[in-house]
Order: sequence, then C-alpha cells, then structure tokens
Amino acid sequence: MKELLDADLGRTMVVATRSVMERAAETLPFEIAGSLDSLSNGLDTLIAIGGGTLIDEAKAWRAGLVPRARLIAIPSLWGSGAEVSPVAVLNRRGRKEIQVGEHLIPDVRCRWPELALSLPDDKARYACGDVWAHALEGFLSPLATDELRQELADLIREILDLPIGNDPRWFEPSARACAAQARSGVGLVHGIAHTLEGYLRVELPETGWGHAMLCSLFLRPVMEFNRRNSPKWERLMQEHELDEEVIIKVLEDLHESGAYALALPLLERHWMEILRDPCSRTNSALIRPASKGFFVENAVH
Repeated sequence: MKELLDADLGRTMVVATRSVMERAAETLPFEIAGSLDSLSNGLDTLIAIGGGTLIDEAKAWRAGLVPRARLIAIPSLWGSGAEVSPVAVLNRRGRKEIQVGEHLIPDVRCRWPELALSLPDDKARYACGDVWAHALEGFLSPLATDELRQELADLIREILDLPIGNDPRWFEPSARACAAQARSGVGLVHGIAHTLEGYLRVELPETGWGHAMLCSLFLRPVMEFNRRNSPKWERLMQEHELDEEVIIKVLEDLHESGAYALALPLLERHWMEILRDPCSRTNSALIRPASKGFFVENAVH
C-alpha cells in the first residue's frame, strides 16, 4: 500500500464494493466512484477494490472503454483470483458471459489484507472453497501439463496447512491457484456454479447464493464423481504424493448438505445447460446426460 500511495498514477479514480468503500475513502487520496458507470473515460489509472465480481467488471470496463489506462486490482477477499486472471466472468441478464484475453489481466495487484478482517465467517469459508476448486480442477484438468500439475500439487500441499476460515494467508495461494488454472482449465464445479448462480438467486434469494458458495458446495460431490468415474484422480494423487484422505476430509468440511439439498432440484432441471458450459467440457472425468443421476442418488451428505 505504501508503494501505491507514493506512486505517480496520473488522474486516478477508485471503484470499490460497498463493504470496503468507506475504508477506501479514508485511506486513499483519490476520488471514489459510486459505480463503473460513473467513471470518466479520461482516466490514467483505475483502482478496483473488492471481490472477483467487481474486479472482473473493472477489467472488462477498462478493456472496452479505456484500454490505455492502468488497472490496479486490490482484492478484498481471496478465492476468485480475479486480480491475476486473464478471464473476466460477467453477469449479463442472469447469465454468465466469459471474456478471455491477456489484455484483461490487471497491470498491478496490491495486497491490503486488513480488508478481510471483518469478513463474515461463511464468506471466508466459501472463499477457501473457491481456492480449492481452482487448485483441484486445474490439477486434474486434461489440459494441464506435467509441469503445471507439479506446481499445483505443491500449492495443494501448502493450502492443506491453512485453516478453513478467515486468515489473510489465503490471499497469495488464491492468486497462484487462479493463475495456474487459467493455464489449463477448470471443470464441472465451475460449470455448475456458472449455470446455477443466476437461477438460485431468483428462486431462492434469501440464501445469498454466490459463485464461491456454489464452488464450496459442489466441490466434494464433483470430486467424488471424478474419483469414481476416472482413474486419473487416484493416479495423479499417487504420482504427486498427495494425501487423498486428508484432501477429501477438507472437501467434506466445506460441504453443506442443507444448502446442497436446496440447490439439487435446480441442478436436475438445468443439467443439460450445465453440460454445455465450456468449463464442464474440460472436466477430468467424462460427463454424460445420465451423470445427473450420480448427484441425485449418491449425494454426499
């Protein structure tokens, strides 16, 4: 943060999520915009402070309107890794629109771990699940190289030592997990999350469904599906000397059977749409229309 405050950034504005806007206004000597729509096209630097949704929107705004401007991303919580990713996942009319390109990567990422101190316990847990989803799906992806798998295996060993909950040590492995999986791919966990989030927000708005929550919720069932339907899980775990039982215990701790039961009817209803999601197509185990039965009949409780 000291380097940020000392830098010559030219005409600079800040866009921040509501939860951190007051803190940003107190700390940073820059104009705070109420939204991306109120930003000026004449900016030299845009600072985006918040979660993955806001940072992804800022990436797309910069790319579309002011591509010459510098973009500085400051995540307010870990999980999405949007601050290092060439992917922008945008909410458009209840659907997920995905943009990909090196031009979307922020020019600078800045660490401000104090922003997470007041993070609610449930959001902290879901953010940890999002990191795990990136690490495991990237590790198992059929598009991953041997070198990338080793990198992610080393990262998985590191996050096994972190508690599931609010701990600022998650910020760095979160960024590394996202940057690594962007070089291979994700899988069915993300296909489900991208497809169901909008539907769940409409039909069950009181639950507060979000991407990280859905990744945490479906991570254990999807990994169990992968383990049972492809030899890749066991082979890669052995090759990279990962403790399968310990990893499964973490995924069980992230799983919430009550929320899963609420989401399951929508998974059944929108299964074919989930199969068509680009992320689902790079799942480590082949998914078919009949695979829906696994999640209904063999749900992990």
